[in-house]
Amino acid sequence: MNNFELDKICQAAPPSFGHPILKYFGFDPKYVNLNNGSYGSVPLPVHAECNKITLDVERNPEFHHRFTHYDLQAQVRQHLAPLIGAQADECVIVPNATHGINTVLRNIEWENGDIIIDFNTTYGAVSRTAQYLSDRPPHPSISTLTVNFPGTTHADIISKFRAHVKSVVDSKPPGKRVVALIDAIVANPGVHLPWQELVKICKDADVLSVVDAAHAIGQELNINLGKAQPDFWVSNCHKWLFSKRGCAVLYVPKRNQHLIKSSIPTSHSYVSPGNAPTFIQQFDWNGTTDFVPFYSVLPALRFREWLGGEDKINSYCHDLAVAGGKRLAEVLGTQVLDPDGSLTLNMVNVELPLSGEIKWTPVIKNRFSEKLLKEHNVFAASFYHSGRWWARCSAQIYNELSDFEVLGRAFLRICPEIQQEFGVDNAANV
Repeated sequence: MNNFELDKICQAAPPSFGHPILKYFGFDPKYVNLNNGSYGSVPLPVHAECNKITLDVERNPEFHHRFTHYDLQAQVRQHLAPLIGAQADECVIVPNATHGINTVLRNIEWENGDIIIDFNTTYGAVSRTAQYLSDRPPHPSISTLTVNFPGTTHADIISKFRAHVKSVVDSKPPGKRVVALIDAIVANPGVHLPWQELVKICKDADVLSVVDAAHAIGQELNINLGKAQPDFWVSNCHKWLFSKRGCAVLYVPKRNQHLIKSSIPTSHSYVSPGNAPTFIQQFDWNGTTDFVPFYSVLPALRFREWLGGEDKINSYCHDLAVAGGKRLAEVLGTQVLDPDGSLTLNMVNVELPLSGEIKWTPVIKNRFSEKLLKEHNVFAASFYHSGRWWARCSAQIYNELSDFEVLGRAFLRICPEIQQEFGVDNAANV
């Protein structure tokens, strides 16, 4: 690990993107990772810095947790805020995007007659959180907007969302609240949504917007939350920003911080309504845990700067996602979900040669994972959408076009096996 000390490597020029930069990651040399989007991939220099921090903590845990911790948390907020166009005192660190969304939704004082808007593509844990809240008194209802790909453009999404919001607002009881759950980048399929425009629609309709931007930071350029003005926004730093798992930034503009009365879990800094707010303090410490993943944002940003910065990183990843998707479709004899690339950032979706009559089940999902990882040592997320099976491939700086070909050859073996095991004639096996 000493060979990967960040101070040392930053003294030399970085290698070219693609396989030459794999030496800065800890992957098994035989493993091909096309699923950075799920869990991220921590560079070895970031690991090395995290190990140093861990040892520093153990030299004097009392001093660290009573003093150093708060300084580091403040530094993380100060470095993240400009990256997303926010102020440092509007940002707090939470373990992951699901935790951040839950923090927001569970702080809202729901009433009977309130309505939650989500999409058929809303991330499972987020839609389940909405369902959980709806299942409990006072039972806010859920109104789901269905958006199917391919064939749906940003203009279509904006138009459908505007009409859906108007319908919900017009039908709600007087004085009741509407909250919209909006993805910045959908998990499956991995498509970029026009979330800024959707936020504006919410603002004009007096609807609270909660943006699940789990995949955004480190993948989406020129984020400006001060301009877009979502009511709440959260993004994982461990997916695309190279921080250690798990770490996410929760943005709550000052105008809405009074709505977030408690962190989850509740901190010793909680105060009853009517007292001076303690928004930052509550999230700085709400229970003892390993805070090193939170601090890892600092070396992650340094590493990205050494690589050439956000524009260079994302230009490579985006171009590879587009080219890799086309190549994978050629290998599989299928199609890319987004042929013109208008919905694509660094994740690309390619149809699998598998009958749409085979519906998604946890068993089939696990079978894909088993075969990809245990038999072929390669991985990309597989999912079912709009009556078809797809692969979602993440393009990262260590990937090359040949990785998509490796994945394609694996799917050409796996899909007939899945078809034989779970086809219509063998439906009882599902």
